[in-house]
This record gives sequence, C-alpha cells and structure tokens, in this order.
Amino acid sequence: MNKTVKRSLVGLILLTTLGVSAYKVDDRLFEIAKNLDIFATMFKELNALYVDEINPTKAMRVGIQAMLKELDPYTVFYPEDEIEDYFTMNVGAYNGIGATIEFFESKHIVAMLYEDSPADKAGIKIGDRITKINNVDVTEKNDAEFGRLLKGQTGTSVKLLLDRVGQAKPLQISVGRDVIKIPNVPHYGMINDEVGYIQLTDFSKTAAKEIKTATLELKDKGMKNLVLDLRGNPGGLLNMAVEICNFYLPKNLLVVETKGKVKEWNYKYQTKEQPLDTEMPIVVLINGRSASASEIVSGTLQDYDRAVLVGQRSFGKGLVQITKDLSYNTKMKVTTSKYYIPSGRCIQAIDYGYRKSDGSFGKLPDSLRVPFKTKGGRLVLDGAGIDPDITTKSANQSEFVKALIKSKMIFYYANKYYFDNQNNKPKENFTLESRIMGEFDNWLKNQTYVYETADHKGIDALIKSSKESGEYAKMKSSLDELKKVADQNTQSLVMKNWEQIKESLEIEILSRYYYQKAMKFVAFEKDKDIQEALKLFANPQKYKSILAGK
Repeated sequence: MNKTVKRSLVGLILLTTLGVSAYKVDDRLFEIAKNLDIFATMFKELNALYVDEINPTKAMRVGIQAMLKELDPYTVFYPEDEIEDYFTMNVGAYNGIGATIEFFESKHIVAMLYEDSPADKAGIKIGDRITKINNVDVTEKNDAEFGRLLKGQTGTSVKLLLDRVGQAKPLQISVGRDVIKIPNVPHYGMINDEVGYIQLTDFSKTAAKEIKTATLELKDKGMKNLVLDLRGNPGGLLNMAVEICNFYLPKNLLVVETKGKVKEWNYKYQTKEQPLDTEMPIVVLINGRSASASEIVSGTLQDYDRAVLVGQRSFGKGLVQITKDLSYNTKMKVTTSKYYIPSGRCIQAIDYGYRKSDGSFGKLPDSLRVPFKTKGGRLVLDGAGIDPDITTKSANQSEFVKALIKSKMIFYYANKYYFDNQNNKPKENFTLESRIMGEFDNWLKNQTYVYETADHKGIDALIKSSKESGEYAKMKSSLDELKKVADQNTQSLVMKNWEQIKESLEIEILSRYYYQKAMKFVAFEKDKDIQEALKLFANPQKYKSILAGK
C-alpha cells in the first residue's frame, strides 16, 4: 500500500471519527434542549389549566429534588432561603443564636448549645422545647420554616417562648443573634505525661488552624505521642485535609489526587509547607462514621506508614464536590470527581451509577477490592473505606438501649438530672453513682416509650395465630401466664443493661454542663480505642513492626 493511499485512509478514518463525535455531541445537546422545552411547555400548560393555583417555587423545587435523587446524595441544590445551611457546613459559622434544634414527636427541642453563644448567655438550656418564635406558633412548622424564623442578621434579636423541665409556666426569653463559630476541635489535652489527644469533629475552614494550635500547645506540654480522634467525623473541605496531613508529613508529598470527567479540573494536592513533626508516633482513631476528608487524612497517613490506624472500617466516601453559583442567589454542590490517595486507591464504597432491582445502591464486596501498597510495601485495599491496622470491636448496644436512645429516654433523663443537680457540676472522670440505676428505673416506669422484647413479639405472634385458628380460648390462660413472665423479665432490663445505659447517660449529662467539650470529662479508661493506642505507644517495637508490615 503506497503512502498516498495510507494518508487517504487515515484522513477518512479521522473525518469519520470526528463526524461521529460531532454527531454524538450534537445529538446530546439536542436531547437536552428537547427535554427542557418539554418541561417548560408542560409547566406552562399545567399552570394555565390546573384547577387550583400552583406554587411555582415549590413545584420547581420538587422537580429539582426528584432529578437529584437519581444521583448521589452529595449533589445538592441550595435555594436562596437555605444558603445559611451551606455557609454553616462549609465556613463553620452562621448568623443565629448558637443552638442546635431537633424536631422530635412534633416538638422543636434544643438538642445542643454552643458555649458562650447568645443562646447560652440568654439562659436557654438543652432540653427546652421552643413553642413560639416572635409570637409565631411553631408547633406545626417543619425544620426549614422553623430555621428561617430563628436565624437572622447579626445584631437583631428573637423572642422565644419555651417549655422547660420542672417549670409549670412557659418561659419567655429574648436572644440576640450573632456570628456563631462552630469549633472543629472541641477538645484536646494530655492523656498522660507523654500522650496527647486531639478530637477533630469537622473539616470547615478553621480546622487546620485549630489542629496546628492544639498540636503545638501539646508539644509544649511534653507530648511525645499523639492520638488523633476522627471517629464520627463526616468530613468537609478537602484543602483542610491536605493542610492537616502537611503537619505530619514532609514537604512536596502527594496527599490526594482528584480525577473526573472534566480533565482540566483534575488536580494533584501536595504538601507545601514545612511540617510540625514527621517523627512523633501517631495513632488515628476511625470508625464507620469517619468519612470523606477524615478518610483522606487517615488513608494518606496510612499510605506513607506515618500513623497506625485503630478502630473500625471507615464509611467509604471517595467522591469530591464543588459548589457552583446559580441564578437568583442559589447554589449547587455537585460531585465532579473521585479522589485517590497516595497508594493509588480510591476508597469509594458505593457505586451510585448502578441501582439494584429494588432501587437501592450496592456496596463493593470485599472479594472485588483491589490491592495496593503503602510506601513501605504494606498491603492496603481500595473500594470500601479505610481498614484500620488494628481493628477493635464497636460498642454493640443492646436493642433495649437502642430503643431508649431512639425514644429520647436517655436524653430526657439527662435533662431531669441536670435540673436536679445544677449546682453540682461534674468533674473529670465523672461517673454516675450506683443509686442512679434505681432512680432511673423508677422514672422509666412512668414514661411512655416503645420497646417490645423478643418474648413479647413471640407471644403476640402466638395470640394472632391462635385467633386465626380458633384455638385462642383454649390457649388464653397459658398465653396470659407467658405474658406475665415476659413482663417480669422486662422489669429487670435496666439492671441487665445498666453499664451501657450508664455510659450513654454520663455523656448526655456531661453535655448539659460542658456542651461539645463533654469528651474532656469522660474517663479515657472506658474508651477501648484509646486504651489500644496507649498499649501501642507503650510498646514502640510493636508500633514500628505494624508500620513495617510485620
């Protein structure tokens, strides 16, 4: 075949390829334009002909949410009236009163306060139920409507009507609004003479600064080993994760790489500054609720054999979002890429591009996880979160304790305890006296909550089947006796589960006095993950052998 023919064939192939590509692009653009036109035409006719008036804002918002529901849960639309939520999540500050409100059983309840916030200074307490805001009854308001009434510009005030434990009449309190700064590091300190502890609960824009401050202060106090607690940390800003890694890793190392459809947005994030310490032994604590930026920090330190990870497998969120400004002061946070940590692995656990027949998303099975290697040659796996180097058992709560927490019995009793003991502030290593078990048990008997034992469920099933078969009359006396035995067993559930109840109660009670800093007053002796870290620091050879893959 001569050169002229070859060139002609190559040219023909290129033209054909370009033609097909152009066709595909044009075809896709046509499909987009066609469907947008259909949607606009349909809404125009619906608005003109439908028997009742249609709220255009509500209708469009429902349409947007339905469209995004087909994608991953991290691609989110922020309408103008919810922009405050966006700034709270990404900036770590918002204009408000400094209280977290939960909607539970048709009640708006103060679930947490921020120390020295306007709400705290005004005398609002955890457990207060807000019934009116500026004389507007909020009992029927949803979270969004409630939030809009409560939040406002700095310098303005809001008048609240509250119901409080032990108060016969409602309380009226006026609270000023201010910029509320949410700490990323609610607690840090020395566990013993040589081991420091830092709890990081979020990755908003001040996270790196707070970690740096805590690390330097603890080093000044003699810290030679560090426990970095990322348990329950859902993540946040990627650049904060990079900066935090930089504190413990040398300059010019890759921390994370993002890869997505838009190649120009692919980026490699490296350490840029001189570190604080590259030698100090570190244990990072993770669990099933450690996600995103938490997994970048823990995974990167693991990939460079810089820290030993203790706890349970992390959540597995390897997706990166950016925020785009839309028209009329709205925003969209959209997933644009996946992130890959230094070993080359992506830890994303769920494939949101594929749904099962029941509509749910599936997780990658362990058998399909691909192996990678750390800097020192240790085996690590992708695709389902970060695996700790030392796996500990998660605190498995009994079904009874879960029921107490879900029905807020633990929460409500902590409120009662606080108002009965306001002048008796707990100190470090706080623990409840044994007499509290009996007091809690007696209090619980007068509360209404849903919990059915396996025995009760079995008896109910027998009653149902005996009625269906027509044998109930013959079996009634026996079934009544069985129910009495089941009731007697239920009465001893508090005693059987007291250690678990006690631990949950202690944290709840401490939060009434110390808010987010409650962890500071919990006895570290009770924390199995921290105890595992202390054992590791006491055995330097084992620490080094884990990092060496032995």
